[in-house]
Amino acid sequence: MAAPYAGMVMDARNGEVLHSENADTRLHPASLTKMMTLYVVFEAVQNGEITMDTKVRISRNAASEPPSKLGLRAGSTIQLRYLVRAAAVKSANDSATALAEAISGSEAAFARRMNRTAKALGMTRTTFKNAHGLTESGHLSTARDMTILGRHVLYDYPQYYNLFSRRSTHAGLKTVAHTNRRFLNSYQGADGIKTGYTRAAGFNLTASAERGSERIIVTVFGGNSTRTRNAQVAKLMDLGFRKAPSRMALRKPSKPPYLGPDASGADEVIIASSQTPSTSTRAKSIRVVAAAVKSSLRPQARPVAEPALPDMLVAELQDDIQSVLAEVQTEDVQEVAATAAKLALAGAPVETAQAAEISAAKTAPSASPKPVVRPRTLVLASASNDSNTSDAPATDRKAEVVTRISTSGGRHWGINVGRYPSRFAAEKALLKTALAEMSTLDGSLRKVVNGARGYDANFMGLTREAADLACRRLQARQVTCFMIGPS
Repeated sequence: MAAPYAGMVMDARNGEVLHSENADTRLHPASLTKMMTLYVVFEAVQNGEITMDTKVRISRNAASEPPSKLGLRAGSTIQLRYLVRAAAVKSANDSATALAEAISGSEAAFARRMNRTAKALGMTRTTFKNAHGLTESGHLSTARDMTILGRHVLYDYPQYYNLFSRRSTHAGLKTVAHTNRRFLNSYQGADGIKTGYTRAAGFNLTASAERGSERIIVTVFGGNSTRTRNAQVAKLMDLGFRKAPSRMALRKPSKPPYLGPDASGADEVIIASSQTPSTSTRAKSIRVVAAAVKSSLRPQARPVAEPALPDMLVAELQDDIQSVLAEVQTEDVQEVAATAAKLALAGAPVETAQAAEISAAKTAPSASPKPVVRPRTLVLASASNDSNTSDAPATDRKAEVVTRISTSGGRHWGINVGRYPSRFAAEKALLKTALAEMSTLDGSLRKVVNGARGYDANFMGLTREAADLACRRLQARQVTCFMIGPS
């Protein structure tokens, strides 16, 4: 018994229907289903749920799908991009199931997402039960809905549309040929999209072709064979190009809002039109679908006085500082002691080694010395070589501006002393390093930068020379350090 026939012709540029026959009859879509499978995968990739390079582990369920299939083995891994190619070009059922499980964890959960997406696209008479399109009770669609889906695949994700025109492609395990290559090769301007066949569905095809500025999408359900189906699609394509105007403003379909992997952002809210509806009229209800918010503005904090730190927290901070200072002093003592030991082994006098040990306790200063204010009565010596003018009073000399080209970059340099998993660890490392290298880091700004991979501990506000010297001294202490330039 032949499968029921349905057909639809649409001008892709504005969505105008140019011809339809049984277009709203619910029929078996077969592998036209994979257009929705791939649409959901493209959405997931674009929104960062998964990448084309993600390695997907193949389940026993996916590997056991009947042909057409890529030949995936249970337990093996393969990149997502190869599964996408196999599903789009070869119409591989095992690849479609593997994609569904990779995105949603199970084929059932993925089918629910397919149905949510179908409703968002305006596919009002479609119900999906699986990701591959094999015949299953209740798994039905229409020629109209599949034409709408084909148009969205074309315009919503144009960066992936070239997959559907490839005559063959490498799918990881092997090179696979396109199931629609006969129509692609025979019809001028054809560049997609998807074939489908099961005994219940017959030979189905959603095709698209472009000639000049015109683009037509055709869907046929219930063909008797590949040859007769392709002939019918070509006939409807010719009809579409005859009816479509040469000049038409492009009005792309509206891309539905991203609802997230589990549609947590889609909440239905019933809003009554009146709080006190009259008895003579029925209150209207509005069904609002709220899309998931990708990003939101951060609210500004209310200006309040900063609370004083609790005494316990202040005591904790003081203890941390004391412990870090003690740790630095201990390291310096150990370093000098090691130096003394080396001197002793090298045959240096005992007095030299003992002097090195005694000086260990004095190596870590408790505070940076405060610079002495220059006396106002201090008279600077003249740099002039002219002996005749050296004794001339200051009032007789002309002011002279001396300039030079700075090669240090000013105090716009810095150093990085490591990346840490928490802000506290980074601040502790900065404090420890500052106490250990007071002479070179005095006056610098300790700064913790929160990045994608952790917290960077930086000293900023140094000259190039100071940054270079500090890094060399820290590296001599086996501390990781690199310079940060003005840029």
